[in-house]
Amino acid sequence: MANIKSAKKRARQSEKARQHNMGMRSLMRTKIKTVVKACETGDKDAAVVAFNDAVPVIDNMINKGIVTKNKAARHKSRLNKRVKALAV
Repeated sequence: MANIKSAKKRARQSEKARQHNMGMRSLMRTKIKTVVKACETGDKDAAVVAFNDAVPVIDNMINKGIVTKNKAARHKSRLNKRVKALAV
């Protein structure tokens, strides 16, 4: 445990940020799972709505620094591929 006052404060701040980031990451994963479930049921309309709901959340995670740009692009690409496959 930290002994210096500034180090104690930094530890508190780091823990608070970690908790916030975990919540945001969980939200992103939930949105992704919603799209996947809609695709698995074969409901194209629900999948499109879920995808359109998930994309801004994923983009927001880039700006917050929670996921990298490439990881976000990979998720969006794979989700879009699943949604487009329902049209066939």
